[in-house]
Amino acid sequence: MKIAFIGLGNMGAPMAANLAAAGHDVTGHDVAARPDGMTMADSAALACAGADVAITMLPNGDILRAVAAQIIPALPRGAVFLDCSTVDVQSARDVAADARAAGLGALDAPVSGGIGGAQGGTLTFMVGGDADAFATAKPLFDIMGQKAVHCGPSGNGQAAKICNNMILGVTMIATCEAFALADKLGLDRQAMFDVVSTSSGSSWTMNAYCPAPGVGPKSPADNGYAPGFAADLMLKDLRLSQDAARAADADTPMGLAAMNLYRTFVEDEDGAGRDFSAMLPRFEGRHRG
Repeated sequence: MKIAFIGLGNMGAPMAANLAAAGHDVTGHDVAARPDGMTMADSAALACAGADVAITMLPNGDILRAVAAQIIPALPRGAVFLDCSTVDVQSARDVAADARAAGLGALDAPVSGGIGGAQGGTLTFMVGGDADAFATAKPLFDIMGQKAVHCGPSGNGQAAKICNNMILGVTMIATCEAFALADKLGLDRQAMFDVVSTSSGSSWTMNAYCPAPGVGPKSPADNGYAPGFAADLMLKDLRLSQDAARAADADTPMGLAAMNLYRTFVEDEDGAGRDFSAMLPRFEGRHRG
């Protein structure tokens, strides 16, 4: 396929490189980055000329709307606009409606798996949009990732991503709190892991991404909490979850509490630029009240 890829940052660049390595004709555009070995266009619209699929990986909904206004008129009818950004549900639905009105297929397909997943082609895609567009993009998902789940109509990919990451944020905080409590109770961290990882308290944050250094499989905790998934990005996703909760009149008190804790950690403490599991050293030094 002829593919335009708009947004070549830490995630977009390796995703685009994997598509090019698989034999697709990829033209990229980014306002700042110019990755080596990639054909680049001077504008998003020029990158989209004659493209079968346009893929975007952008920071937020406002930027997505601005880029969509440039590329939707530039794409030929019948092309697919595939947005892999993590944005608010309404922006995803509005952009999809504009794309469909221009005769394009539209998919919102945020990802899980981080930079390592983008590099290794092992991302999970949560996809909203029509079935025909999903079928067109499926071979590309198979190159960039290990799994793509069609979650329903436009916006449902974003809904799945923010619900998943709300669980992730809440669970990581609970895991870190439990380790900090275990420390104060004199319970060895390895013993804690051995019990919880095989008991009813087990979770992905405990079993696969343990926030305690030297315990469980290798994780960012073993690398000084250098980010695999940055606390800043967790805060972004939790804010999106609470925006969606307000819009849908959904009661999410744990999600709200997690958002407020990560906001304090990132904006008022030392969490910016650290992994989201660095909540553990945060709790280690704190006292009740």
